Amino acid sequence: MELEYLPMRDRDLNVVEGFSRELIERYEDFQAFEMSLDEIMAWQRRKLEKRRGEYARVTRDGETVAYIRCAFDSALPDTDQKGLELDDLYVLPQFRSQGIGAAVLRRCCTLTKGAVWFYVFSGNTRAIALYERLGFRVTRTISPTRCMMELLR
Repeated sequence: MELEYLPMRDRDLNVVEGFSRELIERYEDFQAFEMSLDEIMAWQRRKLEKRRGEYARVTRDGETVAYIRCAFDSALPDTDQKGLELDDLYVLPQFRSQGIGAAVLRRCCTLTKGAVWFYVFSGNTRAIALYERLGFRVTRTISPTRCMMELLR
């Protein structure tokens, strides 16, 4: 499968924000969380705009199929270990179950010999199953609704 990784365009910000909102609405426990959905989405929008250069728009045959954020040379929380933080992997619905998410993750994991990690909603069992097939394991519980997964090499 030939995928191309391109910079995110202005119009992609709204698409990524929409995917983020969908997951937050589905998996976040707002009774345990101290922020409203509007506050979370305002924070998410600021993150998207600030870290825009860390996002890639993934295309196949010129058509956008996915998005991902890769933050190189980040440090694992509470450590000095450098590596790669992945975030916001979104495969467009019509392209799911075609191996695109796995291909994107495999490529990202080749970009560093260091640690690779990301945060995921604990209830997102489909995503967790994919990540586990690729060698990631839950290494920390971050909150009642989120965990951290790391690639165990």
